[in-house]
Amino acid sequence: MRADRLLSLLLLLQNRGRMTARELAAELEVSVRTVHRDVEALGAAGVPVLADRGPAGGFRLLDGYRTRLTGLTSEEARSLALAGMPGPAAELGLGAGLATARLKLEAALPPALAERTRELEGRFHLDAPAWFREADQVPHLAAVAGAVWEQRVLRVHYRRWKGEVRRELQPLGVVLKGGIWYLVAGVADSLRTYRIARLVEVEVLAAGFERPAGFDLAAYWAESSRRLEEMRRQGVARVRLSPSAQRLLPARFGAEGSRALEVAGPPDAAGWVETDLSVEALPVAVGDLLAFGPEAEVLGPPELRAAMATAVAGLAGVYGGG
Repeated sequence: MRADRLLSLLLLLQNRGRMTARELAAELEVSVRTVHRDVEALGAAGVPVLADRGPAGGFRLLDGYRTRLTGLTSEEARSLALAGMPGPAAELGLGAGLATARLKLEAALPPALAERTRELEGRFHLDAPAWFREADQVPHLAAVAGAVWEQRVLRVHYRRWKGEVRRELQPLGVVLKGGIWYLVAGVADSLRTYRIARLVEVEVLAAGFERPAGFDLAAYWAESSRRLEEMRRQGVARVRLSPSAQRLLPARFGAEGSRALEVAGPPDAAGWVETDLSVEALPVAVGDLLAFGPEAEVLGPPELRAAMATAVAGLAGVYGGG
């Protein structure tokens, strides 16, 4: 809305001093022509905006002028929980509210603290998505987030690997994990997690619901993540690792890889060690361990070693012929 943009322009000039039309346009994500029109509108409303010409020119407020329009709206206050994550805030539909809320907070700070805040923003940056993976397309994220906030029932069409389902959900919270958005919702007297990108259709119903007493989203997610890790690691492999594989193990297996190195036996003359490594189901474990090539040898259990031998023989058949 133009009123929000005019307030943002006013707060930018108050917080940062002289700014060029191009700088204001970049901050407000509008054209330079729009900035000139907005400055004229502020002047017509009695705001003393001065235009300095020349290479060092720009727009500024009359010395000593400060606006008191720094109260937060409901949307702006809600957006502050995502103050360090402008990208996710925009995906949730809170980008504009967050930008205005940050300007209002900055305007309320003493000049020295406001400058310190800007310095901090320029030195620390959060990039939530993981490397080498396209971000999920989440066209229904804003609707889901709105239903979470308003405690409205969601009727969804959800695509999962076993097939598609239609359900009515009580949305309790959204979680951003490794660049992927998830919905935690109540369904049929249980709590479940849904990947929001797999929501094919979403309808926000008029019906409301009561949140479970004492429900803690962060605690639920921590426990759910712990159970998932336990389910993923279904077996233990006895492996022999070269020095190169030992360096790669934590990167490929995370904390489990680090723990395996901590309990490894003494190295032999060539630097190889033997250790126990938690692995996933057999087909997944084969793929994970094949990634080490000749730098790792599976010693057991027998079925995993046999599966590795079969996979290696298949590769030899593909690459060994003329």
